[in-house]
Amino acid sequence: MRRVPVLLVAVALAAVSRPPAAAQPPEGLLVAAAADLRYAFEELAGVWRGRTAIPVTFSFGSSGQLAHQVEHGAPFDVFFSANEAFVQRLADRGHILPDTVQLYAIGRIVLWARRASDLDVGRGMSVLLDPRVRYVAIANPEHAPYGEAARQALVRSGLYHRVRPKLVYGENISLTLQLVQSGNADVGLVALSLALAPPVLTEGRHWLVPASMHDPIRQAAGVVARSTRQPQARAFLAFVNGPEGRPVMRRYGFVLPGEGP
Repeated sequence: MRRVPVLLVAVALAAVSRPPAAAQPPEGLLVAAAADLRYAFEELAGVWRGRTAIPVTFSFGSSGQLAHQVEHGAPFDVFFSANEAFVQRLADRGHILPDTVQLYAIGRIVLWARRASDLDVGRGMSVLLDPRVRYVAIANPEHAPYGEAARQALVRSGLYHRVRPKLVYGENISLTLQLVQSGNADVGLVALSLALAPPVLTEGRHWLVPASMHDPIRQAAGVVARSTRQPQARAFLAFVNGPEGRPVMRRYGFVLPGEGP
């Protein structure tokens, strides 16, 4: 998968920035996005609207559940998954335009605890064995890529069987974070992009899980084949992966296509 050329981004944005011939407002985009993208995309939406005047509405959730919705006719225009395989599978089945499939980020996971907690997450994975830790939150590995990465980290650290009785599951990574924020879990394995978000950063402390402890979280996107707004959808995809979107994604801790870990 290749990085989107800057010229392509400029041309695509110019095409959607022109006011419509009629006096009607431009039609908005509906974007299905993995839950780890919530804060990054909410920031990007403001830049996008100012640049194009095209509204964008997000539906955040687990990648597996969103992929199921795309396959069964949900009216999304673009799908941003936290799992590259979900997008490729949809493209193979004719639900995503194959020429739009592209990697846009590689995610990372962290151990996260409330700032008020006495737990020292700086100890790394061993903190999960602390007797004060009753519940450990991870996303459901069945359909959330960040949950699968958390499971792998537990296995590779040799802690899975000891920690498994403490595990509680969020349906997506955002809900997993909320389990810890609310006190229903003592610590969680969540997305770095959420831990770095301004509303979350001051609430807790985090420890970055080494990338070697889980498979790369390769996040890919594509335009939905049934979309009636494909030019705008292509432009939004180019915007996220282009010179305006990449600095925002980098600020939220994502490793970007063409850049090292």
